[in-house]
Amino acid sequence: MARVLAQIARIATGIEIHPGARIGPGFFIDHGMGVVIGETAEVGADVTIYHGVTLGGTSLSHGKRHPTLGDRVVVGAGAKLLGAIEIGDDCRVGANSVVVKSVPPNSVVVGVPGRTVIRAKPHSPEDEPDFQHTVLPDTVGATLTLLTTRVEQLEKSLSGEGPAGEGPVDHFPSPDADGFWHEEDFSI
Repeated sequence: MARVLAQIARIATGIEIHPGARIGPGFFIDHGMGVVIGETAEVGADVTIYHGVTLGGTSLSHGKRHPTLGDRVVVGAGAKLLGAIEIGDDCRVGANSVVVKSVPPNSVVVGVPGRTVIRAKPHSPEDEPDFQHTVLPDTVGATLTLLTTRVEQLEKSLSGEGPAGEGPVDHFPSPDADGFWHEEDFSI
């Protein structure tokens, strides 16, 4: 009966939620067309998902194979969260991001593949949702800026204009040893 009801709901709304998925209280789908939530997905309390989001699996094996979302997570339009990964409490996933690795609580994930930026200021459960689609970190842009500046410094040192390392950049933004970026490098 659950399968029949799920198929009727899918036809009527464009939202596909497998009957085996576990959904917490306060779950909200904004403009739900194209949302897919897989069988072993788990969604925490007060989660918001925008249109075109997939909480999908990466295999046909039995057991846990879909994402687990913590409480107060916001997932932007078109994002794909794939595999048995965990998205921590109070995380934000940017539009069209592809997330295939677990994300610690209080982080922002953007890009393809998803790059994690850990926030400097924790988001309190009492705070209003703070996901602003227009204010997201640009990890690729920061990396390109770093590389461009470094190349310019190296070219100056080779041409005799000055020692390597001199220049206007005091801090080179880059991910930590675990591959996570930190908010100090971005204005989020």
